[in-house]
Amino acid sequence: MGAAAVMPVINQAEKIAPSPKPGKFTYSLNMSTIHGQNLGFVKELEIAAKAGYKHIEIWMPAMQEYLRKGGTVKEVKVRLNDLGLKAVNCIGFAKWSVDDENIRKQALEQLKGEMEMLARIGCPRIAATGMGLTNDTTITLDTIAERYRTILELGGQYHVTPLLEMWGFQKQFSTVADVTYCVMQSGHASAKILLDVFHLYRGKSPLETLSFIKPELNPILHMNDYPATLPADVITDADRIYPGDGVAPLKHILKTLQRNEGSLIVSAELFNAKYYKQDALTVAKTALEKMKAVAEGV
Repeated sequence: MGAAAVMPVINQAEKIAPSPKPGKFTYSLNMSTIHGQNLGFVKELEIAAKAGYKHIEIWMPAMQEYLRKGGTVKEVKVRLNDLGLKAVNCIGFAKWSVDDENIRKQALEQLKGEMEMLARIGCPRIAATGMGLTNDTTITLDTIAERYRTILELGGQYHVTPLLEMWGFQKQFSTVADVTYCVMQSGHASAKILLDVFHLYRGKSPLETLSFIKPELNPILHMNDYPATLPADVITDADRIYPGDGVAPLKHILKTLQRNEGSLIVSAELFNAKYYKQDALTVAKTALEKMKAVAEGV
């Protein structure tokens, strides 16, 4: 399906779930936060809506599992609309940046299919992660930038923007400087990054680097927190906690990234095993309440 064919779907979705007024934070739920309860794709959507969210980040593997079991992309779009939800981003894992040319070709075909589906449900972004890269690789940031430009050009066909996601544990994507360099070096007008409070800590990014980023370059911030007892070198995704429950300089980060009248999407992304043992609705509501408590104090 070409870009012209999917544009009406995107416009319709935007009419159903319009963006908030400039200057306000947009609150979102990343489905990782309640994925451990094994509710299934549709039930996760229902929980998000019931908890009070209007915006969500879906996971491509979860949606594909729903489709494998007989669901359709059209049904996903209808369900989102009925629940009053807008998918602002999708977490994908195509291996677009690796050195193996055959794997990269497969990744581009994978992204074509994923971007087409996202366009049909009105989701304007997909995370471009470092999936498949290893920390012993000699791949350069310039090479990453070239390959990122390739998927940006692909995304332009579907009006779905790949966000270069910083991973604090991954050599080529570990710091704000790394991903920002790749975005700039790509030379593409649509290039953007995806930051995460946990990964700022895990990758040891100096907070001062955030002030060099234009707000429009980073439309989404994954919100979470971390305890004082775990050094950056040993902390894991499972150690993420609710925003405001740890020692992360959240207000400073939010104030720095929200420097103009644009709306920053703050999306709760947690992988805490203790939360996965709790009621999913309670977890989703708590994440929203704690995000608001932090963000509305900025």
